Amino acid sequence: MGFIKEFKEFAMKGNVMDMAVGVIIGGAFGKIVSSLVDDVLMPLVGMITGNVDFTSLAFQIGEGEGAAVLKYGNFIQNTVDFIIVAFCIFLMLKGINKLNRKKEEPAPEPEAPKGPTQEELLAEIRDLLKKK
Repeated sequence: MGFIKEFKEFAMKGNVMDMAVGVIIGGAFGKIVSSLVDDVLMPLVGMITGNVDFTSLAFQIGEGEGAAVLKYGNFIQNTVDFIIVAFCIFLMLKGINKLNRKKEEPAPEPEAPKGPTQEELLAEIRDLLKKK
């Protein structure tokens, strides 16, 4: 019974729940970016390069059933996909950091009350002690 209770406490912690939400949103965001790359950007890139379908680009080493097929077109597409995801995350984090910096700016310190400085007070105390 202690194991189940301990697991329940772990699973219900705020950080675990936040991480779960982040993973779910990240998966959905990945699908959106993949669609952007596959359905919007790569056809444009293909048009510029003479209607080359990047997913079909491959290089065959050897012949027959034992031939190795290197699908470098898929690699190119996945690399572009990764760069776009990384760039979007970079922009998002940059915006969040900018907002956090504004929140962290310290409020202007209130002006110190006009009066004797610490040195002046110490000198006054010294003078009073000398008189006694």
